Amino acid sequence: MKQLIAAFGLLLASSLAIAGEGPDELVKRTADDVLAVVKSDKDIQAGNQDKIFKLAEEKILPNFNFEKVSRLVLGKNWTKATPEQQAAFQNEFKTLLLRTYATALSKYKNQVIEYKPLRLPEGSTSATVKTSIVQQGGQPIAVDYALEKKADDWKVFDIVIEGVSLVTNYRSQFAQEIRQNGLDSLIKKLAEKNGTATAKAN
Repeated sequence: MKQLIAAFGLLLASSLAIAGEGPDELVKRTADDVLAVVKSDKDIQAGNQDKIFKLAEEKILPNFNFEKVSRLVLGKNWTKATPEQQAAFQNEFKTLLLRTYATALSKYKNQVIEYKPLRLPEGSTSATVKTSIVQQGGQPIAVDYALEKKADDWKVFDIVIEGVSLVTNYRSQFAQEIRQNGLDSLIKKLAEKNGTATAKAN
């Protein structure tokens, strides 16, 4: 379920932001657009991984700040890494997230997103959009989206599900592997996991 909820978080990113659009408006517009595709596409509903991955890739990449997420996830290990290691990690981590959420999208079953009023002081360059995922037969799940403004666009850099940060969760997992075996080992394991996922999808 957490993967599914996180998938809603990544729906925040769209290929083009509308000028003057607030972070909450971006969240709602894009989520509505993507979920409309999921609901109407029978191939996606049937679990077509290629179409699901393409949908996630097209809607996530343009406005999701993967570089910042990568820096936050690696913490001090990011500054210690070479440019080559940084690029390799960012690429594999991005692919891991895309495939995780593409899989979660295929499990969408008409959950409803409720949006909380946004508190955004004038001139702010960071914002938290608070929502609740309502599911039939279950308790609502609180989901907060952290965004920052770069130039005129808002970009997502963290998702907090029931108080648990996506960034913090991955940072804890990856830090242990880096301490034990080094950053190159982590990158290799991510690449192997991504390769296995690709082979299964095909």
